[in-house]
Amino acid sequence: MAELIPVNITIGDRSYRLKIEPSDEEKLRKTVKMINDKLLEYKTDFAGKDMQDFISMVLIWYATEQNISGNEKILIKETTDKLAYFENLIDKALEGSQL
Repeated sequence: MAELIPVNITIGDRSYRLKIEPSDEEKLRKTVKMINDKLLEYKTDFAGKDMQDFISMVLIWYATEQNISGNEKILIKETTDKLAYFENLIDKALEGSQL
C-alpha cells in the first residue's frame, strides 16, 4: 500500500485537509473542481440562498449523477448481452445454411 499524502481542498467557503493515496489525487481534484463549479452555478441561478442550501443542492445533483451513471452501466450490460445473444442466433443460422 502506498503511503498517504496530505492534500488541502476547498469546497464552498471551507477548507479540508485529507490524506489520500497518491493515485487518487487527480480524481479528487477533478471532483472538487466539478463540485465548486456546480456551487458557483447554483449561486448564480438561485440568489438569496445560503451556502448550506447550495451544498445540499450540489449533493443531490451529484448523487443523482452517480445513480444515472450506474443505471447507464446496467443498460450497457443488458444491451451487450442481447447483442451477444442475437449474434449467437445469427451464427447458428449461418452454420445451418452452409450444410
